Amino acid sequence: MKVAEAKALTKSYHFGDTEVHALRGVDLTIEEHEFVAVWGPSGSGKTTLCNLLGLLDDPTTGEVMIGDRAAAHLRDDEKSALRNESIGFVFQNFNLVPVLTALENVMLPLQILGVSKTEAREKAGRLLEEVELSDRAGHRPQKLSGGQQQRVAIARALVNDPVLVIADEPTANLDTTNANRIIDVMRRINHSRGAAFVFSTHDDRLLDRVDRRVHLRDGEVIEDERVLSSEG
Repeated sequence: MKVAEAKALTKSYHFGDTEVHALRGVDLTIEEHEFVAVWGPSGSGKTTLCNLLGLLDDPTTGEVMIGDRAAAHLRDDEKSALRNESIGFVFQNFNLVPVLTALENVMLPLQILGVSKTEAREKAGRLLEEVELSDRAGHRPQKLSGGQQQRVAIARALVNDPVLVIADEPTANLDTTNANRIIDVMRRINHSRGAAFVFSTHDDRLLDRVDRRVHLRDGEVIEDERVLSSEG
């Protein structure tokens, strides 16, 4: 089943008299349970594509579908509701709230939606256990390593049971060991929960860990390859 689709997406930015074409007619369909790497060099359009698929930005032309809903037909509040219901985000810089503990950071999206503190705490605790951080639940971000912070961010992204998780360069600030561990965590959750994962990367060492590789260059998909992942 399709969870997201990009149809003929373009995105242009203007800097003074200069027009920069970040995406040039991208077509992409993400199916449920897929584990997809969008890869390419800096400036290839990876982050722009992630932002459009996540409804964080609007295309210049083209269309984004989340399930059977066309984003172009939604009001801003409807887009926000759809993001909260269907999409989880993991960012390069973690984006954790520094004054909250790991547990409280994971609880936060549920509390914003009005879920009771008790229910939010129980669910957040289960997710921290899934990412192997139960023993760090009471620690604030500054007391966690980069890899641990990113695992908290992954748990937070999953707390609303999204059908799609978008991770923009989730390993960029990590060493090789922690980068591989983050991919392992995302892969395991992809298998256990069934959420589709789309992550962007410029690191081709991670590409043998995925089901599918979407290669971007200069805002265009130059290759979309389904592979037999070594993870099974």
